[in-house]
Amino acid sequence: MEEQSRIRTAILRAGTSKGIFLMENDLSSDQVERDREILAIFGSPDVRQIDGLGGADPLTSKVAIIGPTSREDADVDYTFGQVSYTAAMIDYSGNCGNISSGVGPFAVDEGLVRAVEPITKVRIHNTNTDKILVAEVPVKNGKAQVVGDYKVAGVPGTGAMIMLDFAGTAGAATNKVLPTGKTVDVLDVDGFGKIQASIVDVANPMVFVRAKDLGLTGIETPAEISGNKKMLAILEQIRGQAAAMIGMAKDPADALQNSPAFPMVAFVSEPQDYTDFTTGKKISQEHVDLVSRLMYMQVMHKTYAGTGTTCTGAAAKIPGTLVHEVCYSQNSWVRIGHPAGVINIEVEVESQGDKVEIKRAAFGRTARRIMDGYSYIVR
Repeated sequence: MEEQSRIRTAILRAGTSKGIFLMENDLSSDQVERDREILAIFGSPDVRQIDGLGGADPLTSKVAIIGPTSREDADVDYTFGQVSYTAAMIDYSGNCGNISSGVGPFAVDEGLVRAVEPITKVRIHNTNTDKILVAEVPVKNGKAQVVGDYKVAGVPGTGAMIMLDFAGTAGAATNKVLPTGKTVDVLDVDGFGKIQASIVDVANPMVFVRAKDLGLTGIETPAEISGNKKMLAILEQIRGQAAAMIGMAKDPADALQNSPAFPMVAFVSEPQDYTDFTTGKKISQEHVDLVSRLMYMQVMHKTYAGTGTTCTGAAAKIPGTLVHEVCYSQNSWVRIGHPAGVINIEVEVESQGDKVEIKRAAFGRTARRIMDGYSYIVR
């Protein structure tokens, strides 16, 4: 028997994340063995992931498993996994919007859908949430177009714009846009006390709190929050409490152990001036409708998650939520200020009491295949 075996692999930069894309049929059909293969490809668990392809960062330790569709209303199945580098674990409890932006181009380039110019619509069944999202992929000469003039904050250069509509992902984890039936809940957080929070579930569930209620400005950098152990502990307690309330965990400790990625937690504030920590460029309050800082895998996201964008945009258009309270948007577009710039999302929401319908939740991303070939793993 060979000492090593090889698995077809592609690496795509998708939005502000980077992921390893694998074909479902190239992996073991046994879940335990499949996870062992994926962990070996990434080099996990190891904080440097030195013996694999992982980037030793939550934003670069992500897997996308692509396979034949299991639904008549979709073109491909897509399973997202957040691969831990501190434990032998892959979190499949939610989706990643940035990695989702690579699924459409991958499907086109692999011949999984018929390429139609100038735009190919790819209906993606996300198996994590059992929801459908639609990618509008620019196509040229039968392949996904890469070159374009669309700029994504947090990504060097420009690319061809891929529109992602997440309207069909409402109630992704709980089957309710407002999982508790309320726009605002009160959480009793160990080591902090009571705090108001809005829990919303679109694309992925999120819990939102006011920055000022935490004693924060709302424009903190990733280093400022990730270096504050006390604040990290409070934010994780908030996330864990919300996870227990909506049935994703038994308690905060269980949430950290078995669902470390979802729900996500964010602290929001009204528009204000701040500096892009990656470039030093000033971002004016006139160019944003609200400011948000998103926590992901127990640290601050360096930009803003795609599913977080969807959920935040939807929450901004639901009267009564804390996000709606701080949002200055006067039309269907919501401009979210994050640590590395601004992300725009178009949202249409119909709301009546606790009944909320998401009509549209679309934003632009870019994606690019970086390499493909084979990963070698030790059996």
